[in-house]
Amino acid sequence: MLRQKNLVLVILLLLAITTGCLKKPQKAPRPQATPEQPKPVVDARAGREPTLTLFDNKTGQKKDIKMEDYIAGVVAAEMDPTWPVEALAAQAILARTFTLEALQSKGGTRSLHGTDVSTKVEEFQAYDPSRINDNVRKAVQATRGEVLSHKGEFIKAWFSAYAGPQTAMAKEGLNFKEQEPAYIKSVSSPGVKNAPEEDKTWTARFSRSELEAALSKMGLRPGNGSDVSITKRGPAGRAIQINVFGTNASGADLRVALGSTRLKSILIDKISVQGDQVIFQGRGYGHGVGMCQWGAYTLAKEGKKPEEIVRYFFKGVKVEKLYS
Repeated sequence: MLRQKNLVLVILLLLAITTGCLKKPQKAPRPQATPEQPKPVVDARAGREPTLTLFDNKTGQKKDIKMEDYIAGVVAAEMDPTWPVEALAAQAILARTFTLEALQSKGGTRSLHGTDVSTKVEEFQAYDPSRINDNVRKAVQATRGEVLSHKGEFIKAWFSAYAGPQTAMAKEGLNFKEQEPAYIKSVSSPGVKNAPEEDKTWTARFSRSELEAALSKMGLRPGNGSDVSITKRGPAGRAIQINVFGTNASGADLRVALGSTRLKSILIDKISVQGDQVIFQGRGYGHGVGMCQWGAYTLAKEGKKPEEIVRYFFKGVKVEKLYS
């Protein structure tokens, strides 16, 4: 009996050894993939030039770019690079401020591309490094690290091409839904001296169907009316409410829906209906809030410094130098 028990134990031991040898080596478990975590929002007050992530809308590629290199591409795209350096420098201060405020308040274009900024003007700012020249480089370098702030916060650095004779408050020019920013003011624009004639006065024509399509974009329906008229003007004379075929619409929102390059501004002097055509006659180019670019051009020609130019258009702001 004892010998049988010993034999059974030996057989079991041999089976265990054999089975162990036949097993394949176990692979180390693969590390579990973790979702890519977004980089923290740029720390603009770290005392050094930030590096941004840029999405190129043409190529679909992403790359890192130094803040000042990015600002040079923005200034070159947003303003004529042949303009006076002081005007370009004022634009650089605003572009830098706009970038940091948008990163802080909205996360830039992270929700779209996982990057800080993009090259598409509809998504962030205009950007065209091919237009950079010595004027632009001097302007960016002269204001390196400079931004505008109000009570410690970056301002919304709005600007437009030509505000007409008077700049507008945000609620008037942009139909801004929040409280009017304390740093926005309405001032006479020196741009009237130098703005091109096609921006000083213009005429824009739209068909009834185009206006109806614009209302639809705004979530509105046209009424049964046949007239288009201004029902409310703002302090600077802009058409802040327009009745379109019996439906009241925000002037600023209607301009965007119709196309902001076709309806150049809501500083509209006259609207007339001729058959299927609606004719707008007006002045200016852009929303008219903040800095008027042609106004900046004129002030630069008059010898004003970049910091003086931006302070002319914004009140109670501080020019901060975040890094050298």
